[in-house]
Amino acid sequence: MLEDQTTAASSPTAWPAAYPQGYAVVDVETTGLARDDRIISAAVYRLDARGEVEDHWYTLVNPERDPGPVWIHGLTSETLEGAPLFQDIADEFSARLDGRVLVAHNAVFDWQMIAREYARAGRVAPVSQRLCTIVLSKELGLPLPNHKLESLAAHFGVVQQRAHHALDDARVLAEAFRPSLRAAAARSVRLPLHECRPLTEWSDRAVPRQSSSGYGGYRATSWRPARKRPACPYPNPGRYEDGKPLKQGMRIAFSGDTSTERDLLEDRAIEAGLHVATSISRLTSLLVTNDPDSGTSKVVKARQFGTPVVDEAAFGQLLRDVEPASEG
Repeated sequence: MLEDQTTAASSPTAWPAAYPQGYAVVDVETTGLARDDRIISAAVYRLDARGEVEDHWYTLVNPERDPGPVWIHGLTSETLEGAPLFQDIADEFSARLDGRVLVAHNAVFDWQMIAREYARAGRVAPVSQRLCTIVLSKELGLPLPNHKLESLAAHFGVVQQRAHHALDDARVLAEAFRPSLRAAAARSVRLPLHECRPLTEWSDRAVPRQSSSGYGGYRATSWRPARKRPACPYPNPGRYEDGKPLKQGMRIAFSGDTSTERDLLEDRAIEAGLHVATSISRLTSLLVTNDPDSGTSKVVKARQFGTPVVDEAAFGQLLRDVEPASEG
């Protein structure tokens, strides 16, 4: 069930001091895309600072539920029945991730699935930063027809053998990441590193399942399914002012990882009478982010519009005393 292979890494040479010293290229296959879905296989290629392979590892994981889109990942209930549970492989997974930047294609999806599995197991994943190869390919201006893994692989001449098999997908990504990393270093491109915050409060609330025709977007741009929120009954009173309370009707946007699951934060904001916005505009009252230097589109727009910014902890304090909307 477990595979481990070590290869000789090339000798270290000079490399940009601002770049990380090691990477864990990760791919996970899952039962689906929703918050209650589970990991069914995982693979990690450990790379050194120059992107050279040090070793790789792969395991199946028993999700203790239906395996989901078997026609995509090929893993049946019978195949997974004797596989270890996530808590049984958490130590080995942690050893592969520890001290390294997590690299994945659509990294927010892989990270959120991993963070949730660790939370279920009462553990914390030893990951502080992630790098998305989709974002890196955009930073490098690669002439790709789309942002699928197979397109990135084809650009660098990497041959895929088993698409949607975690080990092969991780191998392909590792081989495509190496020239991407070298191109970034040669051009002094700042790597798009993002903070990873482990979940400390989360929910396995079920969400509607996608239809069989809806899994064509298995590698969706976001792992979180859209939710229909109730309309805010209060008018927008304007921007948040430092030192003053939030007021019902204020438009609140979120960006980046949060220790409390995003859906729970949004629900609490709505319950307090706030308007949860999915984007930033001149009408946005406040942006909540733990990484104000991340360079995400919301953070960039907040700077452009002068939108106030607070972190998750400060927002939690503000939620305790939201001022009622003005009457009339």
